[in-house]
Amino acid sequence: MTTTLLRQVIGEVLRHARTAQGRTLRDVSDAARVSLGYLSEVERGRKEPSSELLASICEALDVPLSSVLFDAGEQMARQEAGAGYGVGCIDETTKVVIPQVAAPIASMAVA
Repeated sequence: MTTTLLRQVIGEVLRHARTAQGRTLRDVSDAARVSLGYLSEVERGRKEPSSELLASICEALDVPLSSVLFDAGEQMARQEAGAGYGVGCIDETTKVVIPQVAAPIASMAVA
């Protein structure tokens, strides 16, 4: 099972926002005041931006930070659901043994 990292999903959301606007990496990196290489690494999920840099990138894209985080959270939830994560999900190969409770002992005679 492959774990998807939050930085990868945030990168995908940012890239989608940028390409939907028809903007280049250079345009957004200049507006956000981050290097083109760094922005590229963020979009590819290889770098995890600080909250300040993420806010700057979102401002450059004119996309609310809360929207990026919400979209990333929803995408993570869909991937986790597809991977079988969730409340009440137990892998079929897991064996659960519940021990039988012994019957109460009859009152003992005390001499």
